[in-house]
Amino acid sequence: MTDLADLFGPIDIYLFDQLLRGRIRRGHRIVDAGCGSGRNLKWLLREGYDLYGVDENPQAIAAVRELAAALSAGLPSDRFRVARVEATGFPDAFADVVMSSAVLHFAHDTAQFEAMVDEMWRILHPGGLLFARLASTIGMADRMQPLGNGRYHLPDGSERYLVDEAQLMTCTRRLGGALLDPLKTTVVQDARCMTTWVLRK
Repeated sequence: MTDLADLFGPIDIYLFDQLLRGRIRRGHRIVDAGCGSGRNLKWLLREGYDLYGVDENPQAIAAVRELAAALSAGLPSDRFRVARVEATGFPDAFADVVMSSAVLHFAHDTAQFEAMVDEMWRILHPGGLLFARLASTIGMADRMQPLGNGRYHLPDGSERYLVDEAQLMTCTRRLGGALLDPLKTTVVQDARCMTTWVLRK
């Protein structure tokens, strides 16, 4: 019997949904912006997807390079490099898919959030897919304590940069993107809200 946890790893279920719907396919050049140690990459590496990733944490990049070496022999280690999301170093229109899972809410303020989004959009090919999952105030705004500059204290005790529906829709229009799905938000009881934002360039 197949061990699904071993096969797919701790992949974001909403990213998995995009795979199931055929929006992310073999042959696509994929950039994981804020890849960490490869949480969302295990199955993609094993299946031979064309992957790249950046993270500002050198230890995380070392871990994802080790994972890539174990699961996708021959994939160059420099596909995964230490860089900030707002300064990836990739050329314009480089990727068919840019994904960002649980990264954007670590922005220090609105200026950094917009710089991160703009960089991901810059490296995305026209017609490409931007997948982002990030913390928001949607569904629990009255439980979030504003701290200024877009930052909030959450019921789970953490401090994050949070967006709301109006901000994401304004950003979508500014980019000239098209929503592929309505904004979808999961409210985690007494903790946080996580919103999925999927755009076509």
